[in-house]
Amino acid sequence: MNKKILIAASVLGLTSVIFGAFGAHSLKTLISVEAQQTFETGVRYQMYHAILLLFVGSTSLVKPKPKKVIFYFTLVGLLFFSGSIYGLATNQLTAFDFKSIAFITPIGGLLLILSWGVLIANFLKMRAKND
Repeated sequence: MNKKILIAASVLGLTSVIFGAFGAHSLKTLISVEAQQTFETGVRYQMYHAILLLFVGSTSLVKPKPKKVIFYFTLVGLLFFSGSIYGLATNQLTAFDFKSIAFITPIGGLLLILSWGVLIANFLKMRAKND
């Protein structure tokens, strides 16, 4: 599971850098400043959660079951949250109306919040060694 999490984290980090560069350079003349800022929000949250997954996949402090839950909540959360934000920010450039699926953005945000909650719960359940 750790290898899968680390590979996914690396891919998410790589694509967030690519999307960030794309948004800053290629989209600059195609979408409004407000839409660019929206796009950047998606990139920023994708990178934050790539770093979260790098931590989760490389530590023994997170037990296997919470690790799996965090992984799937984060992946689906990013797909819904950042993915819908990318679509909404570039809506005027596509034939598909991303506003029709905008309701998935907060669902994705909730899944991201839950992934952090699972991490907190995991830490609260840890036995103290030298506390």
